[in-house]
Amino acid sequence: MQIKKYIPNTITLLNLSSGLLAVIAIFKGYYDEAFIFVCLGIFFDFWDGFFARKFNVSGELGLQLDSMADMVTSGVVPGLMLFKLFENLQMDSSSPYFLTEESWYMGFVPYLGFIVTLASAYRLAKFNIDTRQTDSFIGLPTPANALFIMSIPMIEYAGTYEWLMMVLNNPFVLLGIAMLSAYMLNAEIPLFSLKVKDFSWANNKLQMFFLAVSIVMLALLSFTALPFIILFYVILSVINNAFLIKK
Repeated sequence: MQIKKYIPNTITLLNLSSGLLAVIAIFKGYYDEAFIFVCLGIFFDFWDGFFARKFNVSGELGLQLDSMADMVTSGVVPGLMLFKLFENLQMDSSSPYFLTEESWYMGFVPYLGFIVTLASAYRLAKFNIDTRQTDSFIGLPTPANALFIMSIPMIEYAGTYEWLMMVLNNPFVLLGIAMLSAYMLNAEIPLFSLKVKDFSWANNKLQMFFLAVSIVMLALLSFTALPFIILFYVILSVINNAFLIKK
């Protein structure tokens, strides 16, 4: 029996397990742990495809399993995170958005966070049948979007930028983030792939440059850097696309 053919799917299941643990952490209010589990899931998501190609065991089962795992870790979890952030604002009596008896009708607002989950499901289904996305992405990848949303409570934990926390503690801003995420996930914007097929500089110089800049930004800004890293990823992809067109 060739054990190596089971390694990629095992790694994918570790991604799914990380997503499930993140769900439990969010329900318990441990948002920092949820963030760690999502990061761990994305780490596993990076390596399952690499080993599938390395061992030459890529197949339809692995593709479908990968999407299912991503649906939980990078689809359900960020949607649930937004739901809880909305809900926390309405349950905080010191918040101007505290849910009173007169504003009972606003109780449906937290559920709008799951717009991200629905958009992620659509994006993952489209990815599986879109032949254009074999070596690159069309629209923001679900893991990148999940990191963006999961960074919101982490920015608050860091407590470095009080003005930014005030901005994020606004349901209209959170709703804007949910709508923007849903759009970017399915926008017809080509973005370079973050997954590497080998470790050569020639084939991965764009990814390595992005990684180097991201590390510097994280070192300087901590968790606050994550939204800017996602923005940098989109801008760098647009510049790269323009360069390829000119070539």
